[in-house]
Amino acid sequence: MEISSQTKSREFVDDASVPTPTRLRFMRNAPEKVRLIVISVIIGIIAGIAAAVLKWLVEFVVSMIGPLRFSEGPDWSMLWLPIVGILLTGIYQRYILHDRISHGVDKLVNDLETRKYLLNFKLTYAPIIASSLTLGFGGSAGSEGPIAYSGAAIGSNVGRICGVSSKTLYILIGCGASAGIAGIFKAPVGGALFALEVLGMSMTTVSVIALLTSSITAALVAYVLSDCTSDFTWVHNMAFDPGIMPWVVGLGLFCGLYSVYYSAIMGKMRRFYDSIRNPWLENIVSGAVLAITIFVFPSLFSEGYDIIGKVINMDWEKPFESSLLAGLQPGEMTLIIILGCVLLLKCFACSAANSGGGVAGDFAPTLFAGCIAGLLFALLVNHFSDYDLPPHVFAYLGMAGVMSGVIRAPLMSLFLTAEMCNGFDYILPLTTVTVISYAVVRLSSKHEFYGALIRFERRIKELRDQ
Repeated sequence: MEISSQTKSREFVDDASVPTPTRLRFMRNAPEKVRLIVISVIIGIIAGIAAAVLKWLVEFVVSMIGPLRFSEGPDWSMLWLPIVGILLTGIYQRYILHDRISHGVDKLVNDLETRKYLLNFKLTYAPIIASSLTLGFGGSAGSEGPIAYSGAAIGSNVGRICGVSSKTLYILIGCGASAGIAGIFKAPVGGALFALEVLGMSMTTVSVIALLTSSITAALVAYVLSDCTSDFTWVHNMAFDPGIMPWVVGLGLFCGLYSVYYSAIMGKMRRFYDSIRNPWLENIVSGAVLAITIFVFPSLFSEGYDIIGKVINMDWEKPFESSLLAGLQPGEMTLIIILGCVLLLKCFACSAANSGGGVAGDFAPTLFAGCIAGLLFALLVNHFSDYDLPPHVFAYLGMAGVMSGVIRAPLMSLFLTAEMCNGFDYILPLTTVTVISYAVVRLSSKHEFYGALIRFERRIKELRDQ
């Protein structure tokens, strides 16, 4: 059966294999399950390399703009560099790609819902380039959305080359997406759970084995390519004290309530940017919002992994000394006010980076916000009571709490945070915060974070076309 080029780019027919002259001979003769595992390894290798390349490109762009930044006093370059980054990303999408690729996870969920399994080859690299421009110039978001979309496209195209059935191609798209997440975070279990919880992949024995295979492979490749280093090295020498469990429950409630606020602001700001018809104006407005927030609070620059690393290792004052508010009245209360402002503004900065023309992800911002939420919670308790909670431990617990509440994926948030920080000895409080935060959000809203917004976009487009 021949498939037209138009059909190839849009949709895939069930129970058919892809008729391609490049179908590999050993793939044709091997048993189906063996083929799936071999292809999963191939996808994991490519996705792991893609994740490492994305991280390298972001660091390269940051180093390129380094000479333009002010090393002392207010960094006035932050009033225009983020705008340039959003504009460059918008130009790349409009005039080179001729396609808008922001909110990659939402688009991937939409593709799976509408059974569009043949993803364009340009999606294997376009999100990586676009995201490096957004994040490298200061976009206060993450790289996981783009790498998940790129990984899914890698899985789709590798499956097409190998001539697999549509059912297998569906699994390979999940393998590619999970491999991208596993590679960018170096968290294989978290990557596999991303496909199961966020993308809603079917949980069969074969699919789970394939997801884990590609995720482990990608995480290992990314780990080796980064000189066998982790993004976070959490150095802690204190055992968990069960006596603080009531406060852990309180942190879960705090993270859940903040997640409700975060999600609401993200949705409202996305609708606001979508209402701007002129793409140039949209880029400038979102870039200006991003620039102002970063100028006042430099800790909002880019992904914020350096801030997280310092906070969880008990250096929670120095990263915020560069804020314009820091010099007003030095002290613990000033730090608390700065942390509160950063927490409230993070969702505005993130939405400006990934909804106004930029290309970025939502996971890293929730990890950053959760870290700040946990730190703020502990400092508030210590300041207004006689308790002496360990702020760095609560910052670590808050990372999983806010991610679970915002993304609505408790298992992925739990394992991804534990794998990134190697903090499995705190699995009990980590689970408690994750579950409570998720429960608070689910009780307040039944809508999913992903999927609902892309359906809203389709409705807006339908109204505009009428």
